[in-house]
Amino acid sequence: MAATRRSPLLFSLTLLVAVFTVAPMLLSVTAGLVGNYSTGLSSGLTLRWLREVWEGYGDTVWRSMLLAACCVVGTVLVGVPCAWAMARSRSRAMRLFEELITLPVAVPGLATALALILAYGQLRGFRSSFAFILVGHLVFTLPFMVRTVAAAFARPELRALEEAARSLGASFPQRFLGVLVPAVMPSIVAGSLMVFTLSVGEFNLTWMLHTPLTRTLPVGLADSYASMRLEIGSAYTLVFFIVILPVLWGLQWLGTLFERRHGRHE
Repeated sequence: MAATRRSPLLFSLTLLVAVFTVAPMLLSVTAGLVGNYSTGLSSGLTLRWLREVWEGYGDTVWRSMLLAACCVVGTVLVGVPCAWAMARSRSRAMRLFEELITLPVAVPGLATALALILAYGQLRGFRSSFAFILVGHLVFTLPFMVRTVAAAFARPELRALEEAARSLGASFPQRFLGVLVPAVMPSIVAGSLMVFTLSVGEFNLTWMLHTPLTRTLPVGLADSYASMRLEIGSAYTLVFFIVILPVLWGLQWLGTLFERRHGRHE
């Protein structure tokens, strides 16, 4: 009975939170589809602002998608081995390493960007390249991949599975790539989803590191809000949703698929 009484209250609270968070986004999307925001829907629906955004900022879409994809690949290649090392080691040095890699999350993105500029700003070719922003995103997103996958590697059943493979004569590459990585693949996909989302939406760090030729989606969105009319900025927000939501849904589906397969194997 108590659970029954709580259900309408919890549903109402969830609905209220959803409306509170989703309604502003829907309003912004609508503003990018009307002829004039001040007069509302009476001005008619139009795709004019979307065309202007695509013509002026279309390059930022592909640049951000490529940057986020490279960031995912980089964090997987670096973060998964680091996660295994963290899960298997209890040394003080490893605990210090764990604290160091989470430091960029604790400090503002502007501070991290300034540190990168001071360290590598003299390398002009590198400073003005796409790779400079990628390094900043890798530094910022790596802790999320490492923490997510390390928790999976630390499960007792995976330790037992690794020991069983070792006792059967499997080498470390065979154990790591053939046994452990497939077992934690759902966590890797979950970490990739988080890394991709953070990379695409990162503004503060990117704003400090970018050049006019390496603008990303969030930087272009800020430029459109600052220098053009409200309809342009709202249309840019709509473009952002159109680009990012299918990718996120695809990654979530992939994570669910790996979880189901892993569950069947178990």
